[in-house]
Amino acid sequence: MAGNTFGHLLRLTSFGESHGPMIGGVIDGFPAGLQIDFNKVRSAMQRRKPGNGEFQSQRNEDDVPEFISGVYQGKTTGAPIAFLIANNDQRPADYKELENFFRPSHAGFTWDAKFGFHDPRGGGRSSARETAIRVAAGALAGQLLERFGIRITGYTSQIGAIVIGPLREVPNAELISGSSLHCPDPQAEALMQTLLENLKTEGDSTGGVVSCMIEGVPAGLGEPVFNRLQADLAGAMMSINAAKGFDYGDGFEAAGKRGSEHNDPFSVGEKGLHPATNHAGGILGGISTGETILFRVAFKPVSSISKLQITADKEGTMKELSIGGRHDVCIVPRAVAVVEAMAALVIADHMIVSGHIGHNIT
Repeated sequence: MAGNTFGHLLRLTSFGESHGPMIGGVIDGFPAGLQIDFNKVRSAMQRRKPGNGEFQSQRNEDDVPEFISGVYQGKTTGAPIAFLIANNDQRPADYKELENFFRPSHAGFTWDAKFGFHDPRGGGRSSARETAIRVAAGALAGQLLERFGIRITGYTSQIGAIVIGPLREVPNAELISGSSLHCPDPQAEALMQTLLENLKTEGDSTGGVVSCMIEGVPAGLGEPVFNRLQADLAGAMMSINAAKGFDYGDGFEAAGKRGSEHNDPFSVGEKGLHPATNHAGGILGGISTGETILFRVAFKPVSSISKLQITADKEGTMKELSIGGRHDVCIVPRAVAVVEAMAALVIADHMIVSGHIGHNIT
């Protein structure tokens, strides 16, 4: 099976299944000399892990990575960093009754078409459980970027049809962390809570949008053709389970604007010559401008719902299906940590490719 490794010079390989004994990753190309703050790693894992709210899957995992190579006395050595995350709360029996079905909107059907079989236990390798690996790796990449003044802030900007007001500045991190939905708009969050409560009662689900801002990225990251910075960000975000759309800067809204409305004229300020506005979202021609990078990721509704559905089983017989087990009403709040992690891996990779970060940072 191909497609388990991500990145150019900073590369993450992930392995493991949702209901196997453990999942894990190997990070290759990570510079030596970073003193890891394990509290920050645990904090990132906590934001993604299930069981933290009434609208999340109640699967109870500690999600504490065990680093088994590439770290000595808490500092990265330059060798491959390998880590394991135990699956302590497996319940494969929850999926026993689903063995005769391809769950609607799940990867089981296409997995079977490609490989001739699929793991029905929570989706196996296709499960969002795999994203715990990305968050662990991204937490290290994020700490590396902090050394160079780069900060990544993700937040919930939409759940269902409820959208927060436009933000002109990076939202307060404490406001986001103090929200159970990771939403910086208290009024919108209250409406989101009510929506999720109703959907939970109905046995249904909804999607939403994670927005992300990256501050401090120097101008010049990215390539002008195939390895464009926004293309790598898009590839990273669209590799996340349930991701359905990506845009940056004005994104799809740019399609309805005039050039005179969308252009970013240049001005001279403390940073020298720079775009006076940022409709481009911090990237022009595939290369960073030095302005804050702005992008959004849209996520579909959670596919596993207890609400009754009519679908064909593997024999082609139409039947009623209600999916039990432990599932989120909306994946977006937990996806915030995953979006930040993948953004950190992309930016750190490009910082290494461009020579801004060397083999040793001490």
